[in-house]
Amino acid sequence: MDYLKLAELLYPNVTKTPADMEAEFEPRKLPEGAKVTRFAPSPTGFVHFGGLFPSTVAERLAHQSGGVLFLRIEDTDAKREVPGAAEGLIKTLATYGVNFDEGAILDENGNISDKGAYGPYRQSRRKEIYQVFAKQLVKEGKAYPCFTTEEELEELQSINKKEEIKNTDWQAQADEKKARMLAQRNITLEEVERNLAAGNPFVLRILALGDPEKKIRFTDLVKGNMEIPENDEDFVLLKSDGIPTYHFAHAVDDHLMGTTHVIRGEEWLPSLAKHIQLFNYLGFKLPKFMHIAQIMRLDENGNKKKLSKRDMGANMDDYTEMGYCPAAVCEYVMTLLNSNYEEWRMQNPDKSYTEFPFSIKKMSVSGCLFDFDKLGDVSKNVISKMSAEEVTQKVTEWAKQFQPEFYEVLAADPDFAMSIFAIGRGGKKPRKDLTTWRDALPYMGFFYDKFFTVECEYPEKFDKADIKAVLEGFLATFDISDDMNVWFDKIKAVAQSIGYTADMKAYKADPESFKGNIADASMFIRLAVTGKMNSPDMYSVMQILGRDKVEQRVNAMLASL
Repeated sequence: MDYLKLAELLYPNVTKTPADMEAEFEPRKLPEGAKVTRFAPSPTGFVHFGGLFPSTVAERLAHQSGGVLFLRIEDTDAKREVPGAAEGLIKTLATYGVNFDEGAILDENGNISDKGAYGPYRQSRRKEIYQVFAKQLVKEGKAYPCFTTEEELEELQSINKKEEIKNTDWQAQADEKKARMLAQRNITLEEVERNLAAGNPFVLRILALGDPEKKIRFTDLVKGNMEIPENDEDFVLLKSDGIPTYHFAHAVDDHLMGTTHVIRGEEWLPSLAKHIQLFNYLGFKLPKFMHIAQIMRLDENGNKKKLSKRDMGANMDDYTEMGYCPAAVCEYVMTLLNSNYEEWRMQNPDKSYTEFPFSIKKMSVSGCLFDFDKLGDVSKNVISKMSAEEVTQKVTEWAKQFQPEFYEVLAADPDFAMSIFAIGRGGKKPRKDLTTWRDALPYMGFFYDKFFTVECEYPEKFDKADIKAVLEGFLATFDISDDMNVWFDKIKAVAQSIGYTADMKAYKADPESFKGNIADASMFIRLAVTGKMNSPDMYSVMQILGRDKVEQRVNAMLASL
C-alpha cells in the first residue's frame, strides 16, 4: 500500500502538518510543578454531582500549583447535545467554585466565547485540526478507511434495534464485526478510489497491533500501579462526517492544550489501553491520569448503588431549589475527596476550604458515599459562621425565586430580618438553626403576622389554670425595657407563685414535690408568643417583636384558653 497516496486520496484538502499545529499551539510557559488540568464535559444535560467531583479536583490541583484550569466543551455528538446545556454548565460550575482560567466562557450577552490561546475550546470547531493528525496517521500506515455502501446504510437504517438486541448472538456478532474490520485493513488503492468516486462514506479506524494476552504496566495517580491488556480493537478515530470520536479528540486536544493531568471517572478505565496506544501512535507525551471512583448512595435496603442521574442530589440545579448554600456543597465535596479534610477544618475553623492542602494521596480508591445527613451537618456549620447581613442577603435572594411571599416581607424591612438572623450568631458556639435557605421561613416566620400560627397545643398534663396564671402573671410584670436578668427573674417569680420551681436540680431529684418547673412555665409563654415549642432565645425574640406584639399574642392565647 502506498500510504502517502492513500492519505491524499482521503484528505486532499488537508494541507497543514502536525508540525504546523505544534507551531500554532506553543508549549505553555508555567512555573516548575504547575499543573494544567481541564474539565471537558459533553453538553447533554444538567451538571451531575459526580461531575462536580473531577472538576473540583482539577480546580484544586491547578490553582494550588500555580497552574491553569480550562474548560473544553466536547460537543462532537450533535444528536445528544441539549440546547443551552453548555451555557448552564458554565454558570453552575462557577456557582460551586469551579472558575476557569481559560476555555469556553460566557460573554456579557450570555453567549459562549473563547478565552485563551489554545482554542477553539469547543471540539465541534476543531475539525480541521483533528484531520491534520488523522492524515498523518494514514501516511504512517497506522490508520485506514472503512467504507459503507449506500445499500449497507439502508440495511442498517431498516434494522429493528430492539429485535436485534433481543435475538442477537453477541459473540457471533462480535466475531463477524472483527472479521469485517480485518478485511477492510487490506483495502487497495483501487477500491478506495472506486468508493470515493461512488460517494460512499467512510470512517477512519486505527490499526491496532496490540496483543490482548500482553499487559501494559501503568500508574494511575488514584488507583496506583496497574496492568491492563494491550488494545487490539481497530476503534474509530473519525466518523463518516469527519468529526472525531472522544478517544481521538481528547488525545489531540490534551496534547495541543498542554494538559498535564487528566482527571476523569473510573468508567473510562476500559478505554485506557486505547488512549495509551493513541498517544504512542501520535508521538505525544502521555499525561498523568487520575481515575476517580464513582459516587455511591445507599438504596432502601442499605446496599450501595451508583448515584444515578435520576436520584435526588444528582442534579446540581436541585441544590439551588432545595436552598443549599454553594459554599456548604463545596465544603461537603472536600470531605468526600480527602479523608483528612474534617480534621483540617477543626484546626482551621475560619479559613476558606480553598486553603486546604488538597492531596491526591488522600483520595478514596473504592468510592465515596453520598449522604444528605452529612451534607446537612456541613451546611449548618457553614451557615452558622456567616454574618447576619450575609445570611439575610442570601435568604432574600433565594426567596425571591422560590418563595415570593416570604421575599416580600424580607425585602420590605431588611434590618428587621437581619435582627432576627443575628440571634445567637457569633461567638464560639453559634446557633445552628438553618441547614438550607428553605429552613428560614419555618424558623423565623412567626415574627411576621402573615406567617404566624400556633402550631401545637399545650400538653394535656398541664392544668389550664396554671397556664393562664403564668401568662397573666407575665403580662402583669412585663416591661420591654428590662434587661435579660430582670426579665427572667420576673418569670421565675410568677412560676414559683403557683408552685413551679426554678431549681432544676431539686425538680429532677423529686419531681412529685412540684407542679412543674421554670422550663415548663417558659414554654407556656413561648408557645403563646411564637406558636412553637422551640424557638430562638425568647428574650431576644421579645425585644425584636416589641411590647405591643408580645402582649397582643399573649392576650390572644389567654382568650383561646
